[in-house]
Amino acid sequence: MSFIDMHCDTISELMKNGKSLYSSDMEVSIEKMKLSDVFCQFFAMFIRMSEFDSPDEAYEYLKKMHVFYEKQMRENREEIRPALCAADIRKNRKDGKISGILTVEEGGVIDRDLSRVQELYEMGVRLITLTWNFENSLGFPNSDDPAVMNAGLKPFGKEVVERMNELHMLIDVSHLSDGGFWDVAELSRGPFVASHSNARSVRNFRRNLTDDMLRKLAEKGGVTGINFFHKFLGEDGKGSVADMIRHIRHVRKVAGIDTIALGSDFDGFAGPCEIQNCAQFGKLTDALSAGGFTDEEIEKICWKNALRVIESVL
Repeated sequence: MSFIDMHCDTISELMKNGKSLYSSDMEVSIEKMKLSDVFCQFFAMFIRMSEFDSPDEAYEYLKKMHVFYEKQMRENREEIRPALCAADIRKNRKDGKISGILTVEEGGVIDRDLSRVQELYEMGVRLITLTWNFENSLGFPNSDDPAVMNAGLKPFGKEVVERMNELHMLIDVSHLSDGGFWDVAELSRGPFVASHSNARSVRNFRRNLTDDMLRKLAEKGGVTGINFFHKFLGEDGKGSVADMIRHIRHVRKVAGIDTIALGSDFDGFAGPCEIQNCAQFGKLTDALSAGGFTDEEIEKICWKNALRVIESVL
């Protein structure tokens, strides 16, 4: 089986720790991706805004991270290449190369400067996660506070979504407030994604999606990437494959098989996970097969649905 993973924080961690994408103790590496045939990996440039004195300083750090990412691509060009669209992914795969899709996790770095969306696009960014865990200039995060959770996009956030529509970028609603989700659903001209979110009906956690959200995502042709972090999966804190299957079954039931993708969140969380790194993705496919999922359904979950959305938007 082959795989597309729609979210990892590995590049941010590699830069912090001075490690190489090719081989390391990280959960995502080129060596590990090859073992599971992960032929396309979304790499998030994650920014924790509280670590910086200003949004401008955060944006400058993001640009340094972009330089680091490009360096990793050059140094490992025999194994992995950047991809900007589905055609790039297909060509890279034909050539035996992994594809890297660059993303931004924390739209706060845009900071009321709409020209930065264009600049990010020119850097090769093809997906922006509009918020992280805190309010920013675009909108509000998932929250246990109903007033925050129900708040929609700010006016500037709506401008950003419109610009992303024009540039054919993927709009990511993971981390975004429920109110913001519904604004994106209305404003997005095509499919949008929740790159790393699960089902709230299975695990009542603010970062997961309600059944109505899952159905809307399906209506728009988007996907949710199943998140491997134990807090998203179940209350027992085990991060089990069985819990992943529970979420997958539920999403299939309420929104259809075409709405399910993978968004591991590897190297972005700490704690137990039965699938310890991307080399072990086969544990999930084995469990899906044993659980009665057809080969076609498993392929859709593992890569076909994600590639369809990439094809539709980028």
